[in-house]
Amino acid sequence: MSQKLSELITVLRGHRVFIQTHNFPDPDAIASAFGLQYLLRKFGITTTICHHGNIERTATTNMVAEFGISMTTDEELKDMTEDDYIITVDSQKGNANILDLVGNEVACIDHHPIFCEPDYKYMDIRIVGSCSTIIADYYRQYKIDMPEDVATALLYGLKMDTADFTRGVTELDVQIYAYLFPKSNNQLIRRFQSGTIQYDELESFVDSMRNIEIFNGVAFAFLNFNCADAFVATVSDFILNLDVVNFAVVYSRRENGFKFSVRSELDELNAGIIAQ
Repeated sequence: MSQKLSELITVLRGHRVFIQTHNFPDPDAIASAFGLQYLLRKFGITTTICHHGNIERTATTNMVAEFGISMTTDEELKDMTEDDYIITVDSQKGNANILDLVGNEVACIDHHPIFCEPDYKYMDIRIVGSCSTIIADYYRQYKIDMPEDVATALLYGLKMDTADFTRGVTELDVQIYAYLFPKSNNQLIRRFQSGTIQYDELESFVDSMRNIEIFNGVAFAFLNFNCADAFVATVSDFILNLDVVNFAVVYSRRENGFKFSVRSELDELNAGIIAQ
């Protein structure tokens, strides 16, 4: 479901605004926050991008540095109050992957299914390949000028969340790709994408491949070692590329439970719903 951008502007005016990504943000979450921040600035609304957890991947860190994206951790938010407004992007309040901050979550822009009864003042939740798609669609619909760094970040987020257009792609994603491509620095995107697996993770990656069990196209892998959240997702993506796998579940032990990454190539098996 989608609302008009003007409604979001009306909700936010006169308030201090934060854009919150899910914990340990990935390229799609960061690109969406970055694109939304620039967009809102066009309407005189200043925002702070915030998140919980580290930015774990070298390629993602490089993207943040390349575009000068200012990312504030929850530990640095010393003066947030209950009167401050929060827009959640690429996640929804109440989900396990987003920290409940002090501020008031008044808006949500996301591409995942709704699991909790929403009570936002503004909500744009569309089941598309990436959250970057939705943010870019605002620019396209309202004919707002987009600088190259924003376009490049959004296209990178779209490509990463759809595994280079092999997962969860909709007609809108294809339209947005065509819209972003001529505005982007595609050489930069190729450089970002070349760092999917980091050199210091090679041994762990090989060990994880030895732990795969496959049952009728469904693969399970337990990573029995300490690893970053993003590494769990990387292994999950890799396993799904195997010719005998169409659904992947990768998990790793955490202090308070387990971290899961679920991937699906089957329309009838929705990874988000199954993970929930």
